[in-house]
Amino acid sequence: MASERTAAEARADHIAKMGDEIGLIYDALWQELARVHKKWAEYVSLFGTSSTRIDLLNKVAPSLFRTVQDSLWEDVLLHLARITDSPRSMGKNNLSVRRLAQIVASAPIAPKVDELVTTALKTTEFVRDWRNRKLAHRDLDLALGNHVEPLALASRAAVKTALSSLTDVLNAVSMHYLDSTTMFEFVADRGDSISLLYVIRDGLRYDEDRRARTRRGEYNSQDLRPDPL
Repeated sequence: MASERTAAEARADHIAKMGDEIGLIYDALWQELARVHKKWAEYVSLFGTSSTRIDLLNKVAPSLFRTVQDSLWEDVLLHLARITDSPRSMGKNNLSVRRLAQIVASAPIAPKVDELVTTALKTTEFVRDWRNRKLAHRDLDLALGNHVEPLALASRAAVKTALSSLTDVLNAVSMHYLDSTTMFEFVADRGDSISLLYVIRDGLRYDEDRRARTRRGEYNSQDLRPDPL
C-alpha cells in the first residue's frame, strides 16, 4: 500500500529495519535515484513526448530551451555515472550501488544484488564514456574531430533501461528488508513541466490576440505599457 512519509521518517524506518550501515546507504541511494527519476521525467515531459511541445518551446525561447535540454540531458548522464561509480576513488569513499552490494555481502540477498549491480553497470557503460570523454573531461581528439572512437551510443531508451536496472537493485534490497518496493517512475512528479507548457501555450494565445487587436487599432494600457517583471 502506498504511504506518505517525510524524508526523516523514511530514513529512520530504513535504519530501524536494515541497521545503521545498510539503512543509511540505502536511504541515500533511494534519494539519489528519486532525484534522477525526477530530472528525467521533466526532460521527457518537455523534450521527449510530442512535437507539439517542442514547437511551443521553440516559439518562445528556442536558444534557452535548447540549453535547458542539453543541460538536463548531461546532468542525468552524470547522475547515473555517480550512482554506479566505484565504492572508492581518489582516496575518497563514494555513494554508489556498488558500495551497497559490498555492505550486504553477508546477507542472503547478496548474490541477487551482485547480479543486479552487474546488470546496472552494463546498462550504464555509455554514461561513463560520456562522463570520462565529454562531460567531466574533454577528450582533445574528440573535441578537435580527429579520428577517434566515437562516444558510446546514448539515447532516451538507453537512459530508461539504465534507470530500470538501478531501480531493480534498490527494490531487491527493499523487498528483502522492508517487504516493499518503490515505483520510482511514479514518484517523479511532472507537474512543473506540464504547468510551464500550459502557461506558454496560454501566453502565446494571448500574444496572438494582442497582435490581432493591435492590427485593428484596439489597444489597452497593458498593450502599450506592459508591467515590468
